[in-house]
Amino acid sequence: MNDRALLAKLALCKPHGAKFLERAALGIVICADGQESNVWIEDCAIASILVQMVAQSIGLGNCWMQVRNRMFNEQVTSEDYIRDVLSMPGHIKVECIVAIGYPAETREPLAREELKDDKIRINSF
Repeated sequence: MNDRALLAKLALCKPHGAKFLERAALGIVICADGQESNVWIEDCAIASILVQMVAQSIGLGNCWMQVRNRMFNEQVTSEDYIRDVLSMPGHIKVECIVAIGYPAETREPLAREELKDDKIRINSF
């Protein structure tokens, strides 16, 4: 979606880590029919990373914003808040939102010596 008012409402879906969405050029709500698939979480994760990779490949910045298991407030989940804002039926499950736009900054990759190779396991833990 690219509706500025909707992006601003969705940016309120959780108290921390969503504010940047209101400045994004586009927000893609990644969701699935929880009645149709028992692996909807995995399916949404795959869809999300593909969206991010395509955005990156055409020079756009992007950021995953976790929704599942997050709270809008003490009584309402972020998922329920988003379903309400977008008039989605209750059986549709929301995994995340991917914000897409032109990056505000360019970050340099970590230097090779800063990578934590000791966290890599081959053939056993």
